[in-house]
Amino acid sequence: ALSPTVRFLQNAHARPLPSMEPPYTPPSARSSGWGGFSTPPSRSSGGSSSKADYTGDRFIPTRRGVNLAEQFALLPEGGSGGGGGSGGSGAERSGDGGAATTPRDDDPYNMLLRNELLGDNVAVTSRRGSGRHGARGGSAGGGSGGSLFQYRVSPARDAPASPFSLSPVEADPMLPAARRTQRKIPSVPYKVLDAPALQDDFYLHLVDWSSTNVLAVGLGACVYLWSACTSKVTKLCDLGQETVTSVCWAQRGTHLAVGTSVGEVQVWDAAKASLLRTMGGHLGRVGTLSWSGPSLSSGSRDRTICMRDVRSAPPFTSQLVGHKQEVCGLRWAHDGSQLASGGNDNKLFIWSPHGTSPLLRFSDHTAAVKALAWSPHQNGLLASGGGTADRCIRFWNTQTATALSALDTGSQVCNLCWSCTVNELVSSHGYSQNQIVVWRYSSMAKVATLSGHTMRVLYLALSPDGQTVVSGAGDETLRFWNVFPQARRTTGDEAAPFSRAYTVR
Repeated sequence: ALSPTVRFLQNAHARPLPSMEPPYTPPSARSSGWGGFSTPPSRSSGGSSSKADYTGDRFIPTRRGVNLAEQFALLPEGGSGGGGGSGGSGAERSGDGGAATTPRDDDPYNMLLRNELLGDNVAVTSRRGSGRHGARGGSAGGGSGGSLFQYRVSPARDAPASPFSLSPVEADPMLPAARRTQRKIPSVPYKVLDAPALQDDFYLHLVDWSSTNVLAVGLGACVYLWSACTSKVTKLCDLGQETVTSVCWAQRGTHLAVGTSVGEVQVWDAAKASLLRTMGGHLGRVGTLSWSGPSLSSGSRDRTICMRDVRSAPPFTSQLVGHKQEVCGLRWAHDGSQLASGGNDNKLFIWSPHGTSPLLRFSDHTAAVKALAWSPHQNGLLASGGGTADRCIRFWNTQTATALSALDTGSQVCNLCWSCTVNELVSSHGYSQNQIVVWRYSSMAKVATLSGHTMRVLYLALSPDGQTVVSGAGDETLRFWNVFPQARRTTGDEAAPFSRAYTVR
């Protein structure tokens, strides 16, 4: 007789152990499910089912508390019914893949980009309760076709309403306020001075502000100096029978050039109140002056421009002939490489410091060109203004000899002045508005319009700090306007990064 152990081993050898693998089923016999995976039979299909009927296992992660609409843009935008169905999903989803194709313009993230990058003033609003969040509290399979990745979100673990809730930037109240606020410019002058006998002549230049903060004004036959620091007024000179037709400070120092009605140019030392020299060369009144270092240029009614060097003995070094009528505007570029001249013949010429013929000729203006201003922010950018028949401010690139743009201001352009702190310019006007306008370049949008003068604003000057503009008119008043912001202060290291390398101590 065999022992029980031997009989157990024989039985185990005779009967094979049951396989742990499920029997092989051809692909054609498998039930079609999501993406080829087999699905368990429905309980409502009848018949009994057991765990042995499953041919595999698939883990479906829970997405409770995840706002797929805002984080992955997988839910349809519109929908009929309360479950956020796919009624409006045709514009957002592709036909076969069901993925989002184009973002919405009212998405908070797109609004943020438009505000910060494109400068649009779009209010970022929360889209709570919209069709995009219609899946909250609704059925997972609601709608006509349902959505594969649409799940019900538990109210207790509701997702944040804004995609920026985890960001240090608060979306709803803060983003619209991130827009840069517009600068406030006072509409009234902070100081008004009487200027008796200030001539109402479009072709003269009788007001200028020095780098030492002293204002020079030509009144009749006299030149008066007003100190902006002490508000003290002093009389510099009296020409007697002659008339002051132009004044111009040197770029540095206390030298003041004075043009007279008899064609002479006088150079005065304002600090000592002494006349340094008198230079001739013109046959008519000297209506405009411009300095470039030691070089002084003068334009006259005799249609000529005299180039002078105050260090040399001759009254002028060269004479430029090109205009057919009175020269009423002169302005040197900041680097001294070019001289712009405007005349009553409606012409604008660009001259070289060493040449006697114009480098460039522009004839787009239809009236006298008196207002001239070079941009301190871009080399070769010139602004010019025309008279009553023209009324336009035109911009030129003298490096490429091209006309850039033009703007019809609606009134006579008497003066132009660029700001040295911001990329803006101010213009003074005569017939018929008699106002001062601040423009933003290059959009030429109006920043401010200043009114107060009752006659043409013929004279304009900028303070040395670049913040204040003084205007003079035929109403015999000088008005001081706080127009431009203060220049950004830089530390010593930023202003001169290599200064330490050249200091002895």
